[in-house]
Amino acid sequence: MSLLNPTALLWFALAIPIVVFYILKVRLRRVPVATTLFWRQIFEQKQPRSIWQQLRHLLSLLVQMALLALLVFALAEPFFRSDARKGRRIVLIVDNSASMNANDVKPDRLERARQEGLRIIDALRFTDEMAILGAGAEPRVFLGLTDHQGTLRDALKAIPATDGPTRVAESVELARRLLGYQKNRNIIILSDGCFEASLTIAKADDVEVRLVGERNTPNIGITRFQVRRSLVDPIGYEILVEVGNFAETAAECRLDLDLDDQVVDVVPLTLKPGEIWIRTFEKTSAQGGRLTAKLDQIDALTADNQTWAILPSRDEQPVTLITEGNLFLQKVIEAIPLVRLTLSKTLPQPPRPGLNVYHRQVPRTLPPGPALVIEPSSSTNLWQVGPELVDPIVASQDAESPLMAHIKLDNVSLPEARQLTFKTKVHVLASTVSGDPLYAVIDRPEGKVLVLTVNLDQGDLPLQTAFPILMTNALSWFSGIKGELRESVASGALTELELPPDLAKRDDLVLRAPDGQLQVLHRDSSRALIGPLDHQGVWGILPRPLEATAKGTPTQEARAADLEIACNLASRSESDLRPPEGLTSAHVVRGGWGGRPIWYYLIVTAWLLAALEWFLYQRRWIH
Repeated sequence: MSLLNPTALLWFALAIPIVVFYILKVRLRRVPVATTLFWRQIFEQKQPRSIWQQLRHLLSLLVQMALLALLVFALAEPFFRSDARKGRRIVLIVDNSASMNANDVKPDRLERARQEGLRIIDALRFTDEMAILGAGAEPRVFLGLTDHQGTLRDALKAIPATDGPTRVAESVELARRLLGYQKNRNIIILSDGCFEASLTIAKADDVEVRLVGERNTPNIGITRFQVRRSLVDPIGYEILVEVGNFAETAAECRLDLDLDDQVVDVVPLTLKPGEIWIRTFEKTSAQGGRLTAKLDQIDALTADNQTWAILPSRDEQPVTLITEGNLFLQKVIEAIPLVRLTLSKTLPQPPRPGLNVYHRQVPRTLPPGPALVIEPSSSTNLWQVGPELVDPIVASQDAESPLMAHIKLDNVSLPEARQLTFKTKVHVLASTVSGDPLYAVIDRPEGKVLVLTVNLDQGDLPLQTAFPILMTNALSWFSGIKGELRESVASGALTELELPPDLAKRDDLVLRAPDGQLQVLHRDSSRALIGPLDHQGVWGILPRPLEATAKGTPTQEARAADLEIACNLASRSESDLRPPEGLTSAHVVRGGWGGRPIWYYLIVTAWLLAALEWFLYQRRWIH
């Protein structure tokens, strides 16, 4: 036997005052009395009549010495060397992913895992050490190896619930690095088994899996939800939705699509067992906003019953048309969504902001800014006007350019088109057999210029379907409108964002979680790396509110964020609450009652001796 704290044996010095107090006798005080007759009668009645009464002072001393010895040895913490060699090193991995929030067991799977973890901690032997890891959105060490059960309990209770994916495999690798090559090592996983490679991990010699949750829990969830702007329609957008039925029976539910609390569509669903339903919706809206998808199904997991996406808004495009009159051109531009058209018969001075469309009349020097020139009648600083082209035919066109998307000019009549000789480098979009450009782009630093040399009054281009498409492509190209996809991020993921110029200039930006908590935003110049986003919902980037700055504590801010990021569960493995077939719960080896340290039994014996000594010596009998 060895001692962990041998210096505690110095407390044996307390035996000296205990013996001295028992040897010393109280000196009696002399008091004169009238007679000793009664005192003699009492003395004769109280004479020791048994050996016990004669020895009980000595036995009391021995009990006191034994009590002292027990307490001192308990402080010295004795242990057997064989027990020390049998001490286990255990890593407890708690799965705190989204599926552990399922309430098929009360109150939920994560709380049931905590309760099981507390039972394992209570059963540890005194030579055992344990570490606690979380396997949620990212592997995390909540507590390193220790044998202090109180600290282990506190760390276990501090593991938070997340909406992220399971990272059990990565946590097992982290646990093995933490344990190294120690003997008697164990990795105990508290999980519902809803993670990849669960069967492989459970078969490892150093891993034990304790399952929580019911085996056949049905669930219906939205496993994918994205939205993007249309590539064709300036105010159109497309929605991609995927819903899965993770159950052994068919299910019926309703899918509600809302844009800023306004109903977009309602779809009744009837899903077969294990069916994955995918659908694309095409809708229109210029405002944009928060798009939500909801299932009216009540099941064990609520995290996948609602998802979010951010639809970028479209701003109006100011366009000034300078023309002496062309009804076709005017009506085509007015029909394009998001265009705020202003008409002018003469060249405005100064040029108006936005896109200027010059029909025939063109200034000698094109002012800075974007410009669309149609049928120029005079030369400018960018080109020289030549003679008319005789019945030009489009021989080639750049089909790869977004300006020529969905346009074919093969059979279009283009009489009286002007020959232009450009003074700078241009990108030709359509040209004749002789190589003369009919439609070209000038990319200048002051603003891009698009030139169409066709005579709209003489040809049949305005009557063709290609003309409104051509004009729509041109205005969309000038405004920078494209099929934006502000991707919804999967929970637990990292994402890198390009901050808008007005936000990139600020140094007081914070990241607001869906529950209103604020975090400092870490960024490099105009880009910010955000995550892991371990809770689903809409995250926001905004300047730090004055309330949070003054109080120094995160508070929920009612103002809208300047940049929003949608975060959804979007995981089939997390929505499927059924563990793989063949995965069983392993029996966790426990220390049991006999695993208590020696000092524990010494303390118990000391209490028993103290109670015995009080009963036999200190207690007074009342007759």
